[in-house]
Amino acid sequence: MNAQPGRTTHVDADLALRLGRVQLVRNFWDAPIDSQNAANQHHLELSLLPRSGEPKGCFPDHWGPNRFEPMGDIFLLPAAQLFHARSECRQQNSVICRLDPQAVDEWFEGELRWTDRRLRGGLDITSGRVRSLLSGIAEELRSPGFASAAMIELMTAQAAIELSRHLLGIEAGESAGGLASWRLRRIDERIASDLSPPSLAELAQLCGVSVRHLTRAFRASRGRSIGHYLEEHRIEQSKQLLASGRSVKAVAYTMGFTAPSNFAAAFRRATGDSPRQYQQRTLRASPRADLPH
Repeated sequence: MNAQPGRTTHVDADLALRLGRVQLVRNFWDAPIDSQNAANQHHLELSLLPRSGEPKGCFPDHWGPNRFEPMGDIFLLPAAQLFHARSECRQQNSVICRLDPQAVDEWFEGELRWTDRRLRGGLDITSGRVRSLLSGIAEELRSPGFASAAMIELMTAQAAIELSRHLLGIEAGESAGGLASWRLRRIDERIASDLSPPSLAELAQLCGVSVRHLTRAFRASRGRSIGHYLEEHRIEQSKQLLASGRSVKAVAYTMGFTAPSNFAAAFRRATGDSPRQYQQRTLRASPRADLPH
C-alpha cells in the first residue's frame, strides 16, 4: 500500500520477483489508523508482532461504509478493491507479498470473483500452510542463505497457490469440520498475548469446545496438530526475542523452558542452529541504526 500521512515506514528487506515483490517492513503510526486505499497489486501480509487495537477493515464498494470486519494477523487486500482500515495499532513489523495480478491469475482460476465470503475470509486467513510459507519468506529475508532469492521465489509461488486454494475452499465450503475463524483468532490472540505456553484444556475452554474436538478440528483447519503449531509459535517468538538482543538464558526462561539446555535442544531441532548462532547471524544482518528509541 502507498505511504500515508502519519505513518513512518522502514523497509528492512526488499526483493523483486517474477510474481511481484516481497518485503520486510516496520511501520510506525503517530495516530490511530483510519485510511482508505486501493492497491494495484494483491497485498498479502503477515504481522510479525502481536496484534493490538482490534484492527478492522471494510470494502465500501461491496459492503457499504459502515460494515467493518475483524482482521487477523494474516490478511489479503485484493488488487483494485477499495479498502478502509481502522486500528489503534501504533507499531507493526510485517512480511508483505505484493503479488502482480497478471502473474498469479492462473492460480486464481483467471479473474477470481470477490464474493462476500472471500473478502471476509481474506481479512483473517487461517491457512497454516500460508502462515508457514510467509514465516519462511520472512526468515530468508532476515538471514539470506545459499540461493535465497530462488528459495523465496518458490515459496512465494507456493503461497499464492495455497492462498488460491484457501479462497476457493471458502466459497466451496471445503473447510467443514474445522474450527470457526473466531475460535482460531482466540487461540492466536492467547498465544500472542502471553509467552507462557497454554494447555490444551485452557484453549478448549477459551473456544468453548472439548479438548478432543479442539485437537481434531484444529488439524482440519490448519493442517497440523495443535501441539506442533504451538511449538512453531514458541520458536518464532523465541527468534524475535533473540533478534532483539536478549540473552539466550533470559529467552529460555521467558518462553517457559525449564533450562537453557532444553531450549537450545528444541531450537536446534526446529531451525538447525543453536540460539546463539541464530542470534549472532541475525544481529549482524539486521540494520538497527534507524530503530526508534
